[in-house]
Amino acid sequence: MADDPQEPQKKNPWVQLGNYAQLAIVFPAATVIGWLIGSALDRWLHTTWLYIPGLLLGIVAGFVELVRTAMKDSS
Repeated sequence: MADDPQEPQKKNPWVQLGNYAQLAIVFPAATVIGWLIGSALDRWLHTTWLYIPGLLLGIVAGFVELVRTAMKDSS
């Protein structure tokens, strides 16, 4: 019998491992990039607090990618 379109196809475990390993790089990288942008803005604008919103935006970006990956794998 032909493959049923309703039946979910099983993903290769190596592909799933790669997708989750990507999060191990993306989450810290987004955090560090946000912090670096905030620090650069601090130096450019002669302030001392812009690194905090940059850090928070980087953390949020990392969580957004985490949720996207989790939602993609659950469907």
